[in-house]
Amino acid sequence: MVTSEAETQEKGSTSSVELGKDGEEVVNASDFPEAPDGGLRAWLVTAGACCVFFSALGFANAFGVFEEYYLTHQLEGESPDKVAWIGSLAIFLQFLSGTLGGPLFDRFGAWVLRPAAVLYVFAIMMTSLCKEYWQLMLAQGVLMGSVMGFLQFPAMAAVSQFFSKKRAAALGIVVAGSSIGGVVIPIALSKMLNGSSIGFGWSVRIIGFIMTPLLGFACVAITSRLPPRTTSFFVWHAFTEPKFVLLTFALFFMLLGAFIPLFYIPTYAVSKGVDPTLASYLVAIINAASTFGRVIPGVLADKFGRLNIVAFGGFMTSVVIFCWTKAETTAALVVYSVAIGFSSGTIISGGSAAFTECPKDPRDLGTYIGMGMGLSSFAALIGPPVNGVLISKYGGFSQVSIFSGVMVLVGGVIVLATKAATPKGVLGRI
Repeated sequence: MVTSEAETQEKGSTSSVELGKDGEEVVNASDFPEAPDGGLRAWLVTAGACCVFFSALGFANAFGVFEEYYLTHQLEGESPDKVAWIGSLAIFLQFLSGTLGGPLFDRFGAWVLRPAAVLYVFAIMMTSLCKEYWQLMLAQGVLMGSVMGFLQFPAMAAVSQFFSKKRAAALGIVVAGSSIGGVVIPIALSKMLNGSSIGFGWSVRIIGFIMTPLLGFACVAITSRLPPRTTSFFVWHAFTEPKFVLLTFALFFMLLGAFIPLFYIPTYAVSKGVDPTLASYLVAIINAASTFGRVIPGVLADKFGRLNIVAFGGFMTSVVIFCWTKAETTAALVVYSVAIGFSSGTIISGGSAAFTECPKDPRDLGTYIGMGMGLSSFAALIGPPVNGVLISKYGGFSQVSIFSGVMVLVGGVIVLATKAATPKGVLGRI
């Protein structure tokens, strides 16, 4: 009897705490209370995270409006690829800084958001004062981009702690906040910049004033459910896991092409004779469609498999990008904006949800998401400028369409390779 009890106790201890390859403590998910998958606290965290994405990625999604405005005002005479470096650097840094923001959340909790929120509003106000290229690069590119990662990745990690079975759907709702921001902010900016006498400075400052209470609510609402982990800052053994490594490569190739329409569709529309104000609205249309493209696939991902939906989204997005230059009238461009918005919406929300499949310890969620998406972000740095060079060299968008479409297609194929590396195989529901 004593022996039986000792064996039971020993088995229980080894199932709860094991030693990893690097001598680190590995804790099973069963050692913590099950995620509530709902309730007031969980949905408050989701609402706060949604406000973060509205303010951060929603603003980044409006860069097409800034690009078109800069090329005809402050930065008139500059090449499109040079101006695109501002937005691509911001997107790159927002993901790269997530490699720090995610682990900081896992170790110290939601307090990481508070100083980041203050710095983010400060960056917007500094952008409103910029008149030269180097000023915009520092304020809108470097400072704003760096701070965004300390807002978005802790927010995603917090939501992931409160949801398990409905995690992809919850993250879809969160990332849909960026789509709503991508509707409101471009329309507001376009109206103030092109249809009023407010000017650039106050137009940007007004957007900053709108974001301030939203970020304040997020700082109060977002909390951590699990105790902090005390092991190493990064989870180095993740790089020995085929699933994590392949997903990182897949998202890299997808990001290399997926952001291009957000950057260049207003410029393309103006080249086809569309009014600049209406051309700026196309960015809002893309983001409006992306709202549904992030929520609906998120719900489906919880049912049919998160990797399945990411792969499908990659293939669908590549086909739509290949068709870009066939949209030559205003009506066709509106329909195309809806199509690319919906299809590309699965990549960010689906990618972040896919990375949550990797960690065994739920306290590592922020670190895995931050490391995976941070490394993938190099694609966001080089993608828009490379396509800007193609536009400058060839004077059209056919080469941009082919390059970006192929890159996203390759990403979808690598997701299938990721599925093949799992026990369930390519046809499995994962």
